[in-house]
Amino acid sequence: MRPTSEAELADMVAGATAALRIQGGGTRDIGAPVAGAVLSTGGLSGVSLYEPGALTLVAGAGTPVAEIEATLASEKQRLAFEPMDHRGLLGGDGVSTIGGVVAANVSGPRRIQVGACRDSLLGVRFVDGAGRALKNGGRVMKNVTGYDLVKLMAGSWGTLGVLSEVSLKVQAMPEAVGCVLVHGLSEVDAVSAMSAALGSPYDVSGAAHAPVGADGHPVTMIRIEGLEASVAYRAAKLTDVLSSFGGEVSVERDPDRVVAGWTWVRDVAVMHNTVGDVWRFSVKPSEAPGVVANLRAAHPDLVILYDWGGGLVWVKMPEGVDARQVDFHGHATLVRGSEATRKSLAVFQPEPAPLAALSNGLRAQFDPRGILNPGLMG
Repeated sequence: MRPTSEAELADMVAGATAALRIQGGGTRDIGAPVAGAVLSTGGLSGVSLYEPGALTLVAGAGTPVAEIEATLASEKQRLAFEPMDHRGLLGGDGVSTIGGVVAANVSGPRRIQVGACRDSLLGVRFVDGAGRALKNGGRVMKNVTGYDLVKLMAGSWGTLGVLSEVSLKVQAMPEAVGCVLVHGLSEVDAVSAMSAALGSPYDVSGAAHAPVGADGHPVTMIRIEGLEASVAYRAAKLTDVLSSFGGEVSVERDPDRVVAGWTWVRDVAVMHNTVGDVWRFSVKPSEAPGVVANLRAAHPDLVILYDWGGGLVWVKMPEGVDARQVDFHGHATLVRGSEATRKSLAVFQPEPAPLAALSNGLRAQFDPRGILNPGLMG
């Protein structure tokens, strides 16, 4: 099923007699496998409103992210939250859509500075499991009032409703970019260095560490963006701050190389074309190296990438192993795994009983027949 209007979408959902597998461009096959007829939002495509002066954009949920990025780039603007492209990591193809990004709350390295996808979301239109067309929010922040379905829909993975349209605030592209690189740090020292950079007054927009970087050696990456003179000044100051951690410090100012490096981080390219399950840990940065050390004790050949200053840790593990067996405080999500693994392990972090009761109550309210991506979130 591929509706081309919200009215068609509502009719299809209302008329459904069995489970529906909600799909945008098919690039994020994450979660427990859903058995049901595919309902694609790909026909709900197109930018219906773009006001560069107001930094706002409205688009159909099926609009390709590439189309939105091209539209914004023509006015030297961008999506602030820097959504990752899952295709390389998951080994798939398809076309990433803005509705899929919102439904999964996909947020890249810049989250530490500007917030998550949901923080850029101004309004949504969607069809719930009863076939009702609903809307919440507006085109500017001051219009977001009442029950905040805007935030609720971000990260709901299509289990509360099928998005038909999203409204987003966007951001001007910076005049200049730079990346301070620290080579050769241990993971513990790298997290300390990233914390020092993020705690400085120098407005960092990315902080990542790869134990095995693109050149095969450990590298810690600190990104800064803004006016040319400001980037140059902050790069020099951060060089002074980071030199105390003992690694070799350099500064990359070539914009193409900086963009390429952060795309490598954003899309977790170190785990592309590899065998094994990929887990995503969200933890307290200072605890991240300890979590990794505990995982390595049982599985020495892990592939690791730290982002968000250490608050996000990507881990490639042997297939079928439950990474949550290690003692840690935070959340772990199985992002890549075989269908058998996704059936046997909880893909999303199990919720405490009180929170699970709230989640189930919301699903019962918005999807009383239980037909929207049933079982995907456990």
